[in-house]
Amino acid sequence: MKAFIIHGAYGNPQENWFPWLKEKLESLGWKVYVPKFPTPEGQTLENWMKVFGNYIPLVDKDTVFIGHSLGVPFILHLLERLEKPVKASYLVAGFSREIGIPEFDKINASFLGKFDWDRIRENCREFVVFHSDNDPYVPLELGKEVAEKLNAKFILVSGAGHFNEKAGYTEFPRLLDEIVSANF
Repeated sequence: MKAFIIHGAYGNPQENWFPWLKEKLESLGWKVYVPKFPTPEGQTLENWMKVFGNYIPLVDKDTVFIGHSLGVPFILHLLERLEKPVKASYLVAGFSREIGIPEFDKINASFLGKFDWDRIRENCREFVVFHSDNDPYVPLELGKEVAEKLNAKFILVSGAGHFNEKAGYTEFPRLLDEIVSANF
């Protein structure tokens, strides 16, 4: 199995629970990739796709995508474009349209808008969406909307904020449990 962990705006591969999850999955024999995307400077869907282009040959039926925040709409775009379906996508604190915070909506603009939800569902066997009831950036209804459009399992985690280090998320056992208990 292999996993790609996709960070969000103003993010990087070494923050939040990403290094912890990478280590845990690798200890189970997984190959784990955590690409570094340009943000906030140069943060466009086109630039992120260029970075991920190096990884496309590695994506196959045993692939799992894990996205945080802006990583979620990026994964949705990846799934629209893939030529082969992947196993699962775990989408944390995600959204598919503007979140209502002008500074973020401006730099996230190229990632948002119209999605081919049918194509996305065709290219991924299983979706799990995690969202918090007190996310200071992404309203709960946006997470529920993504889950609904994907026919995803929706997991509400009370008091988890934006599932980032500021909210105490340097580890994410619930996510790890969902991944390892999946029926792959």
